[in-house]
Amino acid sequence: MDGEISCEELQALLDDGDGEPADDLRIVDIRNPGSFERGHIPGSENIPANELTDRVEELDGADRVVTVCPKGKSSVQAARLVGSYEGVDGPVESLAGGLSEWDGPLEAEVSGDAGDESAAPF
Repeated sequence: MDGEISCEELQALLDDGDGEPADDLRIVDIRNPGSFERGHIPGSENIPANELTDRVEELDGADRVVTVCPKGKSSVQAARLVGSYEGVDGPVESLAGGLSEWDGPLEAEVSGDAGDESAAPF
Protein backbone atom coordinates (compact mmCIF):
# COMPACT_ATOMS: atom_id res chain seq x y z
CA MET A 1 0.00 0.00 0.00
CA ASP A 2 1.24 3.44 -0.87
CA GLY A 3 -0.86 5.44 1.60
CA GLU A 4 -4.12 7.28 1.35
CA ILE A 5 -5.56 9.61 -1.24
CA SER A 6 -7.88 12.42 -0.21
CA CYS A 7 -11.35 12.81 -1.65
CA GLU A 8 -10.22 16.07 -3.24
CA GLU A 9 -7.26 14.39 -4.94
CA LEU A 10 -9.46 11.59 -6.28
CA GLN A 11 -12.05 14.10 -7.49
CA ALA A 12 -9.28 15.99 -9.31
CA LEU A 13 -8.22 12.75 -11.03
CA LEU A 14 -11.83 12.16 -12.10
CA ASP A 15 -12.21 15.76 -13.28
CA ASP A 16 -9.14 15.28 -15.48
CA GLY A 17 -10.90 12.31 -17.08
CA ASP A 18 -14.28 14.01 -17.69
CA GLY A 19 -15.78 12.49 -14.53
CA GLU A 20 -14.65 8.96 -15.31
CA PRO A 21 -11.42 7.34 -14.14
CA ALA A 22 -8.50 7.61 -16.55
CA ASP A 23 -7.50 4.37 -18.23
CA ASP A 24 -4.63 3.96 -15.79
CA LEU A 25 -6.82 4.38 -12.65
CA ARG A 26 -8.90 1.58 -11.13
CA ILE A 27 -11.30 2.50 -8.32
CA VAL A 28 -12.22 -0.64 -6.37
CA ASP A 29 -15.26 -0.38 -4.10
CA ILE A 30 -15.10 -3.21 -1.54
CA ARG A 31 -18.66 -2.91 -0.19
CA ASN A 32 -21.30 -5.58 -0.78
CA PRO A 33 -23.10 -5.52 -4.15
CA GLY A 34 -26.34 -4.07 -2.74
CA SER A 35 -24.56 -1.08 -1.22
CA PHE A 36 -22.57 -0.59 -4.42
CA GLU A 37 -25.75 -0.56 -6.52
CA ARG A 38 -27.34 2.12 -4.30
CA GLY A 39 -24.48 4.51 -4.97
CA HIS A 40 -20.80 4.48 -5.90
CA ILE A 41 -18.09 6.74 -7.28
CA PRO A 42 -18.57 6.98 -11.06
CA GLY A 43 -16.46 4.48 -12.96
CA SER A 44 -15.64 2.39 -9.90
CA GLU A 45 -15.88 -1.38 -9.91
CA ASN A 46 -17.25 -3.61 -7.19
CA ILE A 47 -15.03 -6.31 -5.74
CA PRO A 48 -16.47 -7.07 -2.28
CA ALA A 49 -13.91 -7.39 0.53
CA ASN A 50 -14.78 -11.04 1.11
CA GLU A 51 -13.99 -11.82 -2.56
CA LEU A 52 -10.88 -9.66 -2.97
CA THR A 53 -8.34 -12.39 -2.28
CA ASP A 54 -9.90 -14.63 -4.94
CA ARG A 55 -10.42 -11.82 -7.47
CA VAL A 56 -7.28 -9.70 -7.06
CA GLU A 57 -5.97 -11.02 -10.40
CA GLU A 58 -8.71 -8.96 -12.09
CA LEU A 59 -6.46 -5.98 -11.34
CA ASP A 60 -3.58 -7.36 -13.44
CA GLY A 61 -1.68 -4.57 -15.14
CA ALA A 62 -3.35 -1.75 -13.20
CA ASP A 63 -1.17 1.37 -13.12
CA ARG A 64 -2.95 2.86 -10.10
CA VAL A 65 -5.59 1.45 -7.72
CA VAL A 66 -7.73 3.28 -5.17
CA THR A 67 -9.74 1.16 -2.74
CA VAL A 68 -13.01 2.52 -1.30
CA CYS A 69 -15.20 1.56 1.67
CA PRO A 70 -17.74 3.41 3.85
CA LYS A 71 -15.39 4.99 6.41
CA GLY A 72 -11.88 4.46 5.01
CA LYS A 73 -10.84 1.75 7.47
CA SER A 74 -11.49 -1.52 5.61
CA SER A 75 -10.14 -0.03 2.40
CA VAL A 76 -6.73 0.37 4.08
CA GLN A 77 -6.61 -3.40 4.59
CA ALA A 78 -7.84 -3.95 1.03
CA ALA A 79 -5.14 -1.62 -0.31
CA ARG A 80 -2.50 -3.60 1.60
CA LEU A 81 -3.75 -6.83 0.06
CA VAL A 82 -3.86 -5.38 -3.46
CA GLY A 83 -0.46 -3.74 -2.97
CA SER A 84 1.07 -7.11 -2.10
CA TYR A 85 -0.15 -8.56 -5.40
CA GLU A 86 2.60 -8.68 -8.05
CA GLY A 87 0.24 -7.96 -10.96
CA VAL A 88 -0.39 -4.34 -9.99
CA ASP A 89 2.22 -2.07 -11.54
CA GLY A 90 1.68 1.24 -9.77
CA PRO A 91 0.58 2.83 -6.52
CA VAL A 92 -2.24 1.38 -4.43
CA GLU A 93 -4.05 3.86 -2.17
CA SER A 94 -7.03 3.87 0.15
CA LEU A 95 -9.61 6.67 -0.04
CA ALA A 96 -9.15 8.65 3.19
CA GLY A 97 -12.42 8.87 5.09
CA GLY A 98 -14.18 6.58 2.61
CA LEU A 99 -17.54 7.38 1.10
CA SER A 100 -18.63 9.18 4.27
CA GLU A 101 -16.22 11.98 3.28
CA TRP A 102 -16.93 11.86 -0.48
CA ASP A 103 -18.92 14.88 -1.62
CA GLY A 104 -18.55 14.24 -5.33
CA PRO A 105 -21.23 12.66 -7.49
CA LEU A 106 -22.44 9.12 -6.90
CA GLU A 107 -23.70 6.82 -9.60
CA ALA A 108 -26.50 4.35 -8.85
CA GLU A 109 -27.52 1.26 -10.73
CA VAL A 110 -31.19 0.88 -11.54
CA SER A 111 -32.67 -2.32 -10.22
CA GLY A 112 -36.15 -3.76 -10.09
CA ASP A 113 -36.04 -4.07 -6.29
CA ALA A 114 -38.10 -1.11 -5.09
CA GLY A 115 -38.65 -2.73 -1.69
CA ASP A 116 -35.38 -1.52 -0.21
CA GLU A 117 -36.18 1.60 1.81
CA SER A 118 -32.56 2.42 2.58
CA ALA A 119 -31.22 5.34 0.58
CA ALA A 120 -27.77 5.31 2.20
CA PRO A 121 -25.06 4.14 -0.18
CA PHE A 122 -23.33 2.22 2.62
